[in-house]
Amino acid sequence: MLRIKIFCNFERYIVMADFEIIKCHGSGNDFVMVDTTREEGFAGVDRSAFARKVSARVSGIGSDGVLYVVRHADGHYAMDMFNPDGTQAEMCGNGMRCVARLADERGYIVDGIVRSGGKDYPVERAEDIAEGIATYAVDIPISTSSDDFAFFGSDERWLGKVIESFDKELKFSALSLGNPHIVASVDRVDLKKLEALGEAVKERRDLFPNGVNISLYERRSEHEIFVATYERGAGITLSCGTAMTASATAAALLGIVEAGKRIEVKNRGGKVACRTTISGEITTRLEGNATFEWWGRASFEGGELKFEKLNVTGEEERWQAFRQKIAEE
Repeated sequence: MLRIKIFCNFERYIVMADFEIIKCHGSGNDFVMVDTTREEGFAGVDRSAFARKVSARVSGIGSDGVLYVVRHADGHYAMDMFNPDGTQAEMCGNGMRCVARLADERGYIVDGIVRSGGKDYPVERAEDIAEGIATYAVDIPISTSSDDFAFFGSDERWLGKVIESFDKELKFSALSLGNPHIVASVDRVDLKKLEALGEAVKERRDLFPNGVNISLYERRSEHEIFVATYERGAGITLSCGTAMTASATAAALLGIVEAGKRIEVKNRGGKVACRTTISGEITTRLEGNATFEWWGRASFEGGELKFEKLNVTGEEERWQAFRQKIAEE
């Protein structure tokens, strides 16, 4: 219940619709999460407008997007992920782990799956990546073709090839994980180059009709790569779960790392682990943290956001200690 003033001197109490929010992240890729299945106060909220307002780093809470937990008519639960620009993404690997944790803790998971973008993704609790850091896994099917790529021509796959009309040097692999990715192996990740590529993509609807996530990755050892990503609708983020999965998968398909082996994927926000299985179909398992930073309440009416932190969990301190440790390795 919020107290407001009517005119200048008359106070009364009115009930304003409010709802639970959870600030969370996967490998530094941070989100605001709303469980729409139990929050009547969220009904009628414009989800795109809310995502744009909440995600703003200065005027909002600040995040790489918003995760909406929804329930389908057949009883299965799903993640609807919205980018900071208000567009909806088909899939988000880091976000899926956060949703999987909430769904697990609230008893929502049916048949071991959570949906996103109309697809079912097997999820489960995994061995903690470090003491006290909740870790979840999602199995992501990989496609080497997609209508999101208009540069394929007659090629069935685009693995380690130059996209001549886009960049004449980098050799990209194009993969669909529910959302589209192009990734390239480089000797060293250059963030300025990555940003330029990400901005260039916006002007090339002829090549990428629905936009694309673009990543550069380094091979650091036979069991480790480093990835940086320019996310469609968000820009360069500390990490991107599907991009790390796409990069690890491309590296396995090209023989840069060994398929079937656990590959550590480091990023500017921390690290995850990926394991690619190639047996006719391609599936990569993504494991990493699902960290809940704080819980609170929010209201959003007339474009105005109000929120209050009610419970800071302390999980972020453990994550930052872990992040510092791996940075020193």
